[in-house]
Amino acid sequence: MLLPAPVWGCGNPTAVADLAEGETALDLGSGGGIDVVLSARRVGPNGFVYGLDMTDEMLELARRNAIEAGATNVEFLKGLIEEIPLNEESVDVVISNCVINLSVDKQSVFNEIHRVLKPGGRIGISDIVADDSLTPELRAERGSWVGCIAGALSYTEYRRGLEEAGFQEVTMNPTHAAAEGMDSVIIRASKLSAR
Repeated sequence: MLLPAPVWGCGNPTAVADLAEGETALDLGSGGGIDVVLSARRVGPNGFVYGLDMTDEMLELARRNAIEAGATNVEFLKGLIEEIPLNEESVDVVISNCVINLSVDKQSVFNEIHRVLKPGGRIGISDIVADDSLTPELRAERGSWVGCIAGALSYTEYRRGLEEAGFQEVTMNPTHAAAEGMDSVIIRASKLSAR
């Protein structure tokens, strides 16, 4: 039986990524594999979904969940989101649910996402983002790193990081408050299409 989604997380990236039949997707920080399995259904038998996680325990759980769900168009990879173990321009869509804010090197994450996306590819990310008025110290006062609060970027920092990596059409839509001055946010952006 497929396990329920964990209580942590800050959104539903599979819903915001607008996955289409035949696409290849990547879930950063795939955990127990729930978003991978849901994405596999959306991309259909002609599509494929990778899940990336850094822990053997989560990878084992994810693989069991995929088997029990009958998802055959998936693969779970061990690795870091700062060093994605996929080739350049190999995926159409990158999703992530409240994981990027846990990285201490978010610019490397943004650069790696851009690297593995095909021209015209896109992201659909749920993450915690801080008001621009909050300093890193004030963010840390509102929660821990593991609680997805202390490591959050501000709206301006997040947008700047994505744009520096080469993304365009960045949109950031808050969905609900995660802490005082901190929002759960849906982030979308795209990689420039080949000319």
